Amino acid sequence: MVVAIDGPAGCGKSTVAKIIADRLNITFLNSGSFYRGITLSLLRSGQDISDQEAVIQLARSLDIDYVDSRLVINGEDVEDQLHTDQVDAHTAQVSSIIPLRHIVNEKIRHITKSLSIVCEGRDMTTVVFPDAEHKFYLDASIEVQARRRFNQGVSKLSLEEIKETIRQRDEIDKAKAEGALKIAPDATYIDTSDLTIEQVCEIIIRKIHD
Repeated sequence: MVVAIDGPAGCGKSTVAKIIADRLNITFLNSGSFYRGITLSLLRSGQDISDQEAVIQLARSLDIDYVDSRLVINGEDVEDQLHTDQVDAHTAQVSSIIPLRHIVNEKIRHITKSLSIVCEGRDMTTVVFPDAEHKFYLDASIEVQARRRFNQGVSKLSLEEIKETIRQRDEIDKAKAEGALKIAPDATYIDTSDLTIEQVCEIIIRKIHD
């Protein structure tokens, strides 16, 4: 079974997806971690992120795995290093490279071939798993998105700076030539702005069991 969840940053999809996976006793997968991991590897290497061919070559050279819902690159668990301001600032640019998206999507499909999963990202319902049994699109106002990210305490930016970063990233994501952030026609739309995490989970679990 595949439960696919899409939506912008700060809409609560990672937290919700983890809870849903736990309650269904299946694997949680965050597709954004793959792009963040590649971005982290690029930053560490000093590679020019605007050099698309170099980015693609580096991505192909990485041994990427997903173990216990944590990203492992070349044998190193990098999960706790994926949400720095530096990685945040470059991930949207990296993930907009179409050949790189093909590489990541194939890695995700390969890793999850024999698993039941709850996956979340920006094109899970439209590109990666278009035939998923259950599709959801979570949304929230930009004010709520920014406040949630700010309250996570992982960024050194001010609330207004986070809001602008999210706005810019969402614009890039929605304008991508492939894998753009959009609502699949058969996805259930949920505005989480005024809902608790538990309320969102209840809506999704109820829909899955219908």
